[in-house]
Amino acid sequence: MRTNFVTFALAASVATAPAYATTAADVLAANKAASGAAAWDGKGALRIEFAYVGQGMTGTVVSVDDVQAGRWIDDAKIGPATQTQGFDGAHTWVRDQSGTVTQQDGGDARQLAFNEGYRRANLWWRADRGGANVVSDGTKSDGGASYDVLTVTPKDGKPFDAWFDAKTHLLARTVEQQGPQVATTTLSDYRVYDGVELPAKTVVSMGDAKYDQAETIASAAFEPMPADAVFAMPASDVADFSIAGGAAETTLPFQLVNNHIYAPVAVNGKPYTFIFDSGGVNVVTPPTAKELGLETTGHIQGNGSGSGHMDFGLTRVQTLRIGNATISDQVLPVAPLNELAPAEGLVDDGMIGFETFRRFVTVVDYGANKLTFIDPKKFDARDSGTPVPFQFYGNTLVVEASYAGHRGQFIVDTGARMSLTLNTPFVKASGLSVGSAKSVAGVTGWGIGGPTRSQVMRGAPLALGSFTVDHPVAELSTDTAGSNSDAALAGNIGAGILKRYVVTLDYGHQLIYLKPIGGKIADLDTFDRAGLWLNQDPAGFTVIDAMSGAPSFEAGLRAGDLITAVDGKPTSGIKLYELRKRLRNEAPGTVVTFAVKGKGDVKVTLRDLI
Repeated sequence: MRTNFVTFALAASVATAPAYATTAADVLAANKAASGAAAWDGKGALRIEFAYVGQGMTGTVVSVDDVQAGRWIDDAKIGPATQTQGFDGAHTWVRDQSGTVTQQDGGDARQLAFNEGYRRANLWWRADRGGANVVSDGTKSDGGASYDVLTVTPKDGKPFDAWFDAKTHLLARTVEQQGPQVATTTLSDYRVYDGVELPAKTVVSMGDAKYDQAETIASAAFEPMPADAVFAMPASDVADFSIAGGAAETTLPFQLVNNHIYAPVAVNGKPYTFIFDSGGVNVVTPPTAKELGLETTGHIQGNGSGSGHMDFGLTRVQTLRIGNATISDQVLPVAPLNELAPAEGLVDDGMIGFETFRRFVTVVDYGANKLTFIDPKKFDARDSGTPVPFQFYGNTLVVEASYAGHRGQFIVDTGARMSLTLNTPFVKASGLSVGSAKSVAGVTGWGIGGPTRSQVMRGAPLALGSFTVDHPVAELSTDTAGSNSDAALAGNIGAGILKRYVVTLDYGHQLIYLKPIGGKIADLDTFDRAGLWLNQDPAGFTVIDAMSGAPSFEAGLRAGDLITAVDGKPTSGIKLYELRKRLRNEAPGTVVTFAVKGKGDVKVTLRDLI
């Protein structure tokens, strides 16, 4: 389950931009004049202190912007969390609330950092527009006001729209695609600070006003250019983790359910069962937090697969213990992953993700169903298999791979149940289709945002490093929102592929090691032969989707039907994930009888759909 749990996103500190008169050049000239003109020239850096209000929390943000070259750094203290983001002119990095530092070059993270630096340095005022392509979109009206709109594509960045008030020529709004979401930044209440006009108030919205983030300038002034080290990525210096007795590693068994990894975790000494997800972060659920008496702060928008989102808070835990490994004093999201229980068939107490994997070298042995956490200083890679480099994209890791000869960036996600998901924009841009292949379409997954839809077929080869996976089960996503709509990525490599290997995650060196597992691998490259997506209900199993043309649809099952028994056995005695496994793996021609409320017995004859 690819998740992107963003604790907070920082708004642009200085976003003085174009205004339209007759041409893009006129717009930009008018904007510079309105913003203070020559008062900007020759300055080194601009330091701004903001008061922050948003996501149910308050705090402060301090920005230092290189107004000559577009480097920048933001230092935020919001609610119980701290975070620093920086851009050194070539790479962006984040020191997150857990204290770890990562270079963020995956997906569109690097492009967005260039965009941010471009705006903060007002590079569009230069004769060459700072190397950007700037196009006028003319004058547009909104809310009774007129705006001169430019589309700007910085060199090494990505397109964004800049809206300038046609009367004041000051930047009023930017609209930018950030991953699968659109960020609208509104700038208002311009005032003079140190001789230049700056927006005293900046509001960032991702579409739901509940999660809007507002920054108000407390002070702003120019200062001499700081040393390069101010913008450079700092070294990680985290000492909050250990393995008991100074051991080199600790190993524990896991259960693979729906291709998801579940293993025991003790939170503040109390045992729970967590999902282990390289596409997620460390999380506790609201019931877990309540049972432990943890205080929750904030209302943060949590996004992932599916078109919706979840409401997260933040809390602090004393210890997370995994086997003999311990991580101490952590600020964690409180996320209602327990609400995914109807889709999973079991309840999550929490999640282990980025922060844990970032501290240890993690070995996922799908053949032996064992997890091993290794002290990075004592890790020996010689027997780990073939290394594949990756980049960070938020809390996820992204590799270069190709599908059917089309290259792109793919997330490697132990929390994804399917083998391979191809994002909707990648499918369209690459001209991919099911063609003459046997396929089926419908609900094929369930994430933080609810159901996901795709066309499924036995796909073309996937080339990953020196490995080629022949004809994996492939989902061609049709989602128009959520993580599967992210144009910055080609798709998601899930556990259906990863379970072919012993997978070693070395976050410190940004390497994934793959070592093929010998022998037969259970439940590999299979797909539901009934064409059903079922969710658990207190009274049985609810049909969410019976795919058109599939045996379940032909037998008369429809979305909303309630299944109360399977082959005469009440659903109360059947685990949903075991039923799903049966529908994937039992031989074509097998007849499964569903007792359906209001319809009686419905007989479904399984057959291969892909």
